Amino acid sequence: MYAIIKTGGKQYRVQEGDILRIEKLKASEGETVIFDEVLAINNDEGMTIGTPYVENASVEGNVTAQGKGKKIIVYKYKPKKNYRKKQGHRQPFTEVQITKING
Repeated sequence: MYAIIKTGGKQYRVQEGDILRIEKLKASEGETVIFDEVLAINNDEGMTIGTPYVENASVEGNVTAQGKGKKIIVYKYKPKKNYRKKQGHRQPFTEVQITKING
């Protein structure tokens, strides 16, 4: 059994027990989060596809960690003009373990 959910502007295929890193949520470690935007569910009865979301379906997960990703360097320059700009960025994330698929 798996579901396709939408969160943070991205879509994820999840099963019970999966651990995934998603865009940062306002939830502390140990809290339960519910994803209501379920696009599709595949179970024993077959595939159910929403228009755009499946009614009365949700996915529950536990927040296991909050953190920042690996640092990337953004470097801009213009040749022959002595323009250089160096900047680093670490994208924040929330790590969630999927516990239950309802629907």
